[in-house]
Amino acid sequence: MMGAKVFTATKAKDRDELGEVLTRWIHDNPKARIIDKVVTQSSDREFHCLSITIFYEMQQ
Repeated sequence: MMGAKVFTATKAKDRDELGEVLTRWIHDNPKARIIDKVVTQSSDREFHCLSITIFYEMQQ
């Protein structure tokens, strides 16, 4: 089975913690083998958004 998971944050504190959130998800899903990832940053006058999208497959 292949899946995608998106981690995103707009607030500065949440952006700073995004790596820890992703690491926790990996730890909590030991059968998920990450195949690829995409990091996206976007912003406008008021907000800055950071997104990390991972593509994974579940191992048996």
